[in-house]
Amino acid sequence: MRFILSLVIIALFFGSQVQSQNDSDIPKSTKINAVETQLGSINASIDLTNIVDDKAPVTIDPEAFKQDTVIYRLPKVIPGTYKISDFGAFIDDFKAFDIHGEEMDFTKTDTNSWLIPNATELDKISYWVNDTYDVENTPGLITPFSPSGTNIEAENVVLNLPGFIGYFQDFESNQYHLDVTSPSDFKNSSALQIVNSSMSEDGSEITTNYYAPRYFDITDNPAMYGNFDIEEFQIGDIKIVFSVYSPNGIHSAKDLKETIYKMMEAQKTYLGDINSTARYDIFLYLSEMDETSPTGFGALEHHTSTVVVMPEQMPFDALATSLIDIVSHEFFHIVTPLTIHSEDIHYFDYYEPTFSKHLWLYEGVTEYFATLFQIDQGLVTEDEFLTTIMEKIQTASGLDDTMSFTEMSENVLVSPYAENYFNVYQKGALIGMCIDILIREESDGNRGILSLMKELSQKYGKNRPFEDDTLFEEIVKMTYPSIGDFFETHVIGNTPIDYDSFFKKVGLMKVESQVETNYIQNNGALIVTPSADGTVRFNELVSDNSFWNEQGAMPDDVIYEINGTVVTMQNAHQVFTEAYMWKPGTAVSVKLKRAGEEIVIDTELTQSYTTGVQLVVKEDASKEQLELKEAWLKG
Repeated sequence: MRFILSLVIIALFFGSQVQSQNDSDIPKSTKINAVETQLGSINASIDLTNIVDDKAPVTIDPEAFKQDTVIYRLPKVIPGTYKISDFGAFIDDFKAFDIHGEEMDFTKTDTNSWLIPNATELDKISYWVNDTYDVENTPGLITPFSPSGTNIEAENVVLNLPGFIGYFQDFESNQYHLDVTSPSDFKNSSALQIVNSSMSEDGSEITTNYYAPRYFDITDNPAMYGNFDIEEFQIGDIKIVFSVYSPNGIHSAKDLKETIYKMMEAQKTYLGDINSTARYDIFLYLSEMDETSPTGFGALEHHTSTVVVMPEQMPFDALATSLIDIVSHEFFHIVTPLTIHSEDIHYFDYYEPTFSKHLWLYEGVTEYFATLFQIDQGLVTEDEFLTTIMEKIQTASGLDDTMSFTEMSENVLVSPYAENYFNVYQKGALIGMCIDILIREESDGNRGILSLMKELSQKYGKNRPFEDDTLFEEIVKMTYPSIGDFFETHVIGNTPIDYDSFFKKVGLMKVESQVETNYIQNNGALIVTPSADGTVRFNELVSDNSFWNEQGAMPDDVIYEINGTVVTMQNAHQVFTEAYMWKPGTAVSVKLKRAGEEIVIDTELTQSYTTGVQLVVKEDASKEQLELKEAWLKG
C-alpha cells in the first residue's frame, strides 16, 4: 500500500477519513470448526447490467454443505492494507435461499458476518453491493482505502473483488468460478484468469467467466469495467496492461504510457533476474474530487497488479512524476511481501488478522527501492535523490522516533501505533538505506540490500513463508553481525537512528540552506491549521515560507477564500489538495481575514523556499568514502 503522504496528512488533519475498529466479534459458541469434508467449488456472479443507485447485485451459489451451520463473511481487513475496511457494511438486502427457492432464516452477527443455520438446505445467497467511493467523505464512517474500494457507476466500475465477493468460514481454500455480466460495449481488464466469455442472443450483454484457485485469488485480482483507456506494452518478458479512467478525458493511457514504460523498463533492469509474473496490470482511476469522489490517493499492491487513485485535475507533469513514485513502489512489492513474506501474510485471516513485525521490510524496503532505483538508473540526479532522503528524515522527525518498529508493525491497527503507520514510508525507507550502507561497507561495496533480497527470495518465495520470529536471525546469518546490532538497537529497540554516522561513511554531510517547498508546507510540515471556530488559518510556519512571506501573510490569518471558493472545514481537503499541486507561474487569488480586515492577494505564483537542510559531499571526503557512495548509489 502506498499513500501520497502529503495528501494523507491533510486528510487526517482535517478529519475527512475517520478510522475506527468497533466491531462485535461473533461469540465463540457460534464459531464453526474446520470441517472434515471440503466444499466443492463456489460459483459467484456479478451483474453490471443491472446497476441501480450505484449498487450492483451479487449471487453466491456454493455446492452442498454437509454441516448444519455456516458463516458467510465479507473481509474486515485485506492483505496489503493496515486499516479496517469493513466491506460487509456496504452490503444491502442480504438473502439466503433453499433448494426450493424459499427464503431461509439467517442472523447478521456483526458488520461483516452472516450466520446461516440449516446449511444443508442452503442453495444460494444474494445481496446488493454499495459503491464505497460515494461515501468516503462521510464524517465518522469507516471506508476502505480508495485503491481497495469500489466504484459502481453506469460508466465505470472499479471491481475490487473483496468488496463484492465474500467467503464461507473454513472454506477459504475452495476454488471460485466467477461470472461478470456487463453491457457489451463495456471494456474490461483484469488480472484474474479468464476461462471464456459469451455474448447474449441480442448482443447487448457479455458474460466473462473467471477462475480463482482459492479466495486469496479473489482478493488479489482487481478488474476495471466500463469506459476507459487501455494500453499494452512489453517489458522484457513481462506484459504490462495499463488501464486509465479519466471522467472528463483530461488524461489518457496513451499520453502516460511513455512515462510508465521508461519507469518499468528501468525497474526491470534494476531488479535483474527477480521476476514473478508474466503479466502486470496497472489500473489508474482519476478522481474528479467532488463530494462523491474518492480522496484516498495512492495505490494498493497485488501479486500481478496495482490499483492507483489520483486527482484528475493534476497537471500532466505532476501526475507523471507521482506515478513514477507510486507505481514503482507497488511494482517493487513483487519482491516483498509478494515473494518474501511471513506466515501472517501467507495464511491471512480476513476477519481476525494478526500482523507481522516486519513492516520495515514490506513497506520500508519497498519504498527505499522505489527511491534508490531512480538514481541507480539515471531517472533522477544525485542531488534530487539526496533531497528525497532528507525529506524523509524531516517527515519522520514529526512522528514518534522512539517507537519500536516491530512493536508498531504487530499492533498497527490500534492507537498509538496506527497514527505512526505513515512512518513506514519515511523511517522504514531510511532503515532500508542504513542496512544497505552497512552491507556495502562490510562487503567493500560488493553487496547491498538488493542482493540480500535476492538471497531471501531464493530461500523463501511465494509459497514458502518465513517464520516471523526468526527472520532477523536468518538475515544476520546471510550478512554480518553489525546488521544484527542495528536491528536490535533501531528496529526492535527504540533508539533513534543517528543518520549523520551513516552519511559520514559515504562522504556526505548536512548543511543548512534555502530549499524549495510548496505553498501549504515547509519541509513536509503544514503551514495551515484548523481552528475551533471552523476556520482554517496560517500557523507560525508561514513566516518561513518565502512566497507567503513576500505576500504579507501572517500567522493566525484566516484563509477565507481561494480562487473564488470560500474555505470551510467541509471542503478544506479538496481546496488544500489543489493548493498542494500549484506550480510557479499560475495566477491565484486569495482572500485572508485579519482582525476583521479583508486582505486580497492577486498574484502569479513564484517558487517558494524555506529554511532546510541539504546533503552535500564533504570537501575532505576520502577516496574510500566516495567509492562507497558510488557503490551505494550505482552499485
